[in-house]
Amino acid sequence: MFSIDISLILDSLLIFSLAFLIDVVFGEVPDRFHPTLWMGNVAAYFKLKLKNENLMVEKINGVLLCLLIIALFVVPAYFVIFWIREFFGWLPYIVASAIILQTTFAIKCMKQYTLPVADAVEKEDYDKAKQLLPFIVRRNPTELTKQHIISAAVETIAEGTTDGITSPFFYFALFGVPGAVAFRVVNTLDSMVGYKDRDHINIGWFSAKMDTIANYIPTRLTAILMMLTALLLRENWRKSWRILQRDRKNTASPNAGWTISTMAGALNIQLEKPGHYKIGDNNDLSPVHITKALRIMMLTAILFGVSIILPLLALKTLTITLILR
Repeated sequence: MFSIDISLILDSLLIFSLAFLIDVVFGEVPDRFHPTLWMGNVAAYFKLKLKNENLMVEKINGVLLCLLIIALFVVPAYFVIFWIREFFGWLPYIVASAIILQTTFAIKCMKQYTLPVADAVEKEDYDKAKQLLPFIVRRNPTELTKQHIISAAVETIAEGTTDGITSPFFYFALFGVPGAVAFRVVNTLDSMVGYKDRDHINIGWFSAKMDTIANYIPTRLTAILMMLTALLLRENWRKSWRILQRDRKNTASPNAGWTISTMAGALNIQLEKPGHYKIGDNNDLSPVHITKALRIMMLTAILFGVSIILPLLALKTLTITLILR
């Protein structure tokens, strides 16, 4: 008789739910303990070691850099979880898995970094707002206007909904906690070396390509759910669809434009990175748009968990059961 081991999906749901709760209640672990910071430090160390005057060698080393750091973090994560389950039992395994998973995404953290920007703009303290921007976005804030400051924060929330939340969720559903850790490594590497300047174009090409591939499906799913979120929150969901169709290709990244354009349409605003792109229609931005963007981000994350993660976990459980029959 055919039967499904329901414990497989229940364990994953418990891990996911607990990790989500930990993040929403407590936020990020301190920097000195955060694996993402360790990933960055390790990447910086090996980047210097793998730089090479021969451009082809350096491109090959770029592949090595990415695969090496993935292995350095994914393999220990896998064995720590396995060891805890074998020697300490089910409950410590669930808790440890949730704690590790939580370090791969950031929900409360986004709120903690963007609300102070909104508050500074509200008080017309633009110097403070510009000082806060480098914590959330890589652009020179010196010449940015009030509109550009708010835009940078909203863009960060929109793009971060994928990079910082739904993509780790997606790879957890497919490959468990090690899958989420692997994504976080790739995304961290892209943020460090995935640039087209002279110093990074060869050593970082593979990490940038891997990040583009890894975010491809989650980004598109997230944009769709973001439109549904706009409908539920009574934002302009129809315009989010129109702006998505019109402006999603305005960014250099094949992924970023999807959520940025959906967010711009939903909030009926124009988002602009000076000298690079404009997305949406030219309506005045205000600090409240940052708050609204955060609401859209949160509900999109919840909907992603319910409508994407749950079915993927069920499908994975069924597949594993069929293989093991």
